[in-house]
Amino acid sequence: MAAPRHVTEEEMEELREAFSKVDADGNGFISLIELNDMFKAANLPLPGYRVREIIQSLMEVGDQNKDGKISFDEFITVFNDLKSADVAKTFRKAINKKEGICAIGGTSEQSSAGTQHSYSEEEKYAFVNWVNKALEKDQDCKHVIPMNPDTDDLFKAVGDGIVLCKMINLSVAETIDERAINKKKLTPFTIQENLNLALNSASAIGCHVVNIGAQDLKEGKPHLVLGLLWQVIKIGLFADIELSRNEALIALLRDGESLEDLMKLSPEELLLRWANYHLENAGCNKINNFSSDIKDSKAYYNLINQIAPKGDEEGIPAIDIDMTGLREKEDLKRAECMLFQVERLGCRQFVTATDVVRGNPKLNLAFIANLFNKYPALHKPENQDIDWSSIEGETREERTFRNWMNSLGVNPRVNHLYSDLSDALIIFQLYEKIKVPVDWNRVNKPPYPKLGENMKKLENCNYAVELGKNKAKFSLVGIAGQDLNEGNRTLTLALLWQLMRRYTLNILEDIGGGQKVNDETIITWVNETLKEAGKSSSISSFKDGKISTSMPVLDLIDAIQPGCINYDLLKTEDLDETEKLNNAKYAISMARKVGARVYALPDDLVEVKPKMVMTVFACLMGRGLKV
Repeated sequence: MAAPRHVTEEEMEELREAFSKVDADGNGFISLIELNDMFKAANLPLPGYRVREIIQSLMEVGDQNKDGKISFDEFITVFNDLKSADVAKTFRKAINKKEGICAIGGTSEQSSAGTQHSYSEEEKYAFVNWVNKALEKDQDCKHVIPMNPDTDDLFKAVGDGIVLCKMINLSVAETIDERAINKKKLTPFTIQENLNLALNSASAIGCHVVNIGAQDLKEGKPHLVLGLLWQVIKIGLFADIELSRNEALIALLRDGESLEDLMKLSPEELLLRWANYHLENAGCNKINNFSSDIKDSKAYYNLINQIAPKGDEEGIPAIDIDMTGLREKEDLKRAECMLFQVERLGCRQFVTATDVVRGNPKLNLAFIANLFNKYPALHKPENQDIDWSSIEGETREERTFRNWMNSLGVNPRVNHLYSDLSDALIIFQLYEKIKVPVDWNRVNKPPYPKLGENMKKLENCNYAVELGKNKAKFSLVGIAGQDLNEGNRTLTLALLWQLMRRYTLNILEDIGGGQKVNDETIITWVNETLKEAGKSSSISSFKDGKISTSMPVLDLIDAIQPGCINYDLLKTEDLDETEKLNNAKYAISMARKVGARVYALPDDLVEVKPKMVMTVFACLMGRGLKV
C-alpha cells in the first residue's frame, strides 16, 4: 500500500516500528484493546471523549474485516484523521512503557535514593475526568480546569492547593471554610498555607496522610497525589452508602439476618450486595467481586437495565436500556456498548472499556458507587417488624474518633465504630501509636474459627483492657473486655478518648523534649502566648464559656502566626448561634491552615465540648512550639 501523501516517510517509518513492537507475535495485526492502550499511553493531546470516539470509529469503520483486529494498513487509514505533530513521536515513546503504569524516581524524603514509585495512568485518567466534571463551574479553579487527562496537568493543578480544598469540600461538605483558602495573587507562602489546609483537612475527614507533605504536593509527586485524591474521592462516593443515611438499604436485608448484621457491612460489601440484589431480580448470576466477575460486562448490562428509571416516578422520564450490545462477541466491543448505555444514565465516569475488560478493581468500585448514588432503585420496605428507632446516625464524637483512627492508617479501615472494634485489633494498633507495646503472640488474628469466633475476639478485648490498665495506666474502672466486644457505646468511647488524648499529649511531649504535659500545662501556655501577643482573650479551663465565640482560638492562631486572621470577617461581640458557628468554622479551618492537625468540628467549639476543645488547644500548642 502506498503511503498517503500527507503521511511523511519519517512518520511512516516511526509508525511501522511502533506497530511491529506492539504486534509481538508478528502476525500483522494488533487488537483493539492494544490500540486503546496505545492511545492512552502515547499521551496524545486529545480529551477523553475524543479518545472514546476514535475507538468507536475504529470498531465501526477502521476494523474493516470486523474481526476485532487492526492491520497496519487499516491503522494508517485511521492515522490520517488523527495526524498531529506529536503523534508519531509519542507513539514510539509509549511502546516501551509497561501497560498503563508509569515509573518515577524517589519521591519523598522517606524514600531512599533510586527508589521507584509506580502510578496508574488509568487512575490518573479517571480522576482527572471526575475532577473536571466536579469543578467545571467553579470560578476559583478556572485557571486549571479543565485538565487534559492525557497529560500531567493533574500533578501541576494540585500544586496550589485550591483544587484539593474544593474536592475535600465536595466529599464532606463544609469541611473547609472558603474564607480560609488563598485564591488570588498566590505566593510560595500562601500556596504553602493552602496545602497545609488541604492536608490537615483531609486528615480530619479520615484520609491517611502520614508521610505526605506540602512539598510533595507542590512538586506534584504522582503516586502521592493520586493516593490522596483517591482517598478524598472514595470518602465522598461512600458517604451515603450507610444505613442511617439511606434507610432504603434495608431492602438488602436477607432472611434470618438482623438489622445489626446489615449495619456491620462495609460500603464495599453493601455495594456488592446491592448489585447482586438487582442481578437476582433480573434472574442473572450473582458476582463475587468488581474485578474478574465483571470483565465481560454482562453483569453491568443487567444491573443498569434494572436500575434505569422506568418512568413510574413523577418527573423522572424513563430511560430504556438497549441490550443488543450483549450479543457482541468481543469483550471490548461489548464493554464499549455497555458504557454507551451508561452514558445515557449520566454515569459514564471512572472506567473506560479497557478498565472493565481488565477488571481494574479500584476504578470499577468507584464506577459502581457512582451508579448506586445516582440510581439506587431501592425502596424502604413496609415491614412493621423492623425497629426503625434502632437505626441511629453517627454522633459527632464517634465520627471524630473514627476519622482520627483512619487518618493514622489503621488496618482494616474503620467504617462502623463499634462493630469494627469488636475484636480489638484496631485498638492494639492504636496502643502502638501511643508507644504502648503489644505482645502480638497473645493476639488472636483472623480468620477466626467458625466455632468459638466470638470467644477469640473476647480474649483480644480482655487483653486490650489489661493493656490499658497495666501499661497505659488509663482509668478504666468498670470497663471489661466484654464491653468492647459488645460495642458498649459509653465505655468504648471512654477508652477511645484516653487513646486520642494520650496520642495528642505524646506529640506535645516529643516537641517539648520529653517534658510531661497535662491540661494545666496547655492552659498556662495558651494564656501566656495570648498575653505576650497583646491579646485580651484568655481561658480559665476547657469549659470556659468564652470559647463558644471562638475568639480565644482565633486570637491564639493570630498570636502563633501574626496577621493571619482577618478580623473583618468575624463578629466579636453579642453573637447569636449562627454567628458563633460562623466564627468556629473559620477558626477550625485557620487552625489547620497554619499547620495544626485539628480533628474537632466547629460545633465542638460553639457547644464548648471540653474533650474536643482540649485537642484544639493542644494541637495549636504543638504548632506554636515549632515556631
